[in-house]
Amino acid sequence: MSNRQTGTVKWFNDEKGFGFITPQSGDDLFVHFKAIQSDGFKSLKEGQQVSFIA
Repeated sequence: MSNRQTGTVKWFNDEKGFGFITPQSGDDLFVHFKAIQSDGFKSLKEGQQVSFIA
């Protein structure tokens, strides 16, 4: 079962299209640009607060 969580972007490389999110609890999570639900250019900024389903 999946659940919505929140975390902070640790880093994201626009050129490579991936990075890591630090959730409120647990280990860092890999994120790929294809998983970003946004219009236009899909990127994240260091320190950005995000929500995700894990």
